[in-house]
Parts: sequence; structure tokens; C-alpha cells
Amino acid sequence: MSPTPNPTPARLRTIPSRLLAGAALAADRLVSERLAAEGAHKWHFAVLVALAEAGAASQAELSRRTGIYRSDMVAVLNELADAECIRREPDPADRRRNVITLTPTGRHRLERLDTLITDAQRELLAPLTPDQQDELTRLLAVLTEHHHPPHGAQ
Repeated sequence: MSPTPNPTPARLRTIPSRLLAGAALAADRLVSERLAAEGAHKWHFAVLVALAEAGAASQAELSRRTGIYRSDMVAVLNELADAECIRREPDPADRRRNVITLTPTGRHRLERLDTLITDAQRELLAPLTPDQQDELTRLLAVLTEHHHPPHGAQ
């Protein structure tokens, strides 16, 4: 039995923006499914990574670091606080705002989510050689840096 021909017209299979959109949908699905199985989502991961890599921060600073809208950040932080992954404490320099810190539970949670993200990346990039994976990542970073406004410009 011969393989079924691709029903998508050849011309559509060569448009970079269309290919990127399709790959992005697949990537988002893979990551979202894995994180959801652990009761998490990509914003949880982003906040935990930002705190682990750059340290304690205000909600506004976390919004800038992660690209998560300030209006959405409160809900994300509430969920992480309920899971004891973060701690909110009044900022000694300005008691009107909180400083968010990562807890030991949050570090452990991040390790688990990191494993899930790594597995999703492995599955997404499976058809590529390691060199192709590195090159794709490099090229996507170039495109992203060129077209996206700096964090916090939302």
C-alpha cells in the first residue's frame, strides 16, 4: 500500500509563517498536555523559572521577566501560592507591594515541570538531528528577538 499523499497544496507547505504556526500549535499542545497532567500550565512554569534564575521579584517585575500580562499574573501567583510553591511577603522598601520568592516546594515543582517540558521538546523535535535541533532553536530565537517587543511593553 502506498502512502497517502499530503492533501495540503504544495504551495501552502512552503510558506514559513504557515509552517511556524503549525509547529507552534503542535508544540503548545504537547507542552500543555504534559503540564495539565500535573495540574500545571505554562505560566506556572514561566514564573517558577523566572524566580529560580533571577531571584525574588515584585509582581510587576515577574510580569516583565515572563511576558505574562499583569492582569493575569495575580491568578497565576494565587495558584502557585495555594500550592506552596511561592511565598508573598511585604517589600521592606515599599509595604504596598509584595516580594515573591520561590519556596523549596516550588523548586521541587520546577524540577518536575522541567522534566515534562524536556520530554515535550524531545517529542516535538524527534524528526530532527541534534545539530538540526540546535540550529532550529537558534533561528527561532533570532526571529523571536527581532519581532517581539521587549518584556513589559505590553
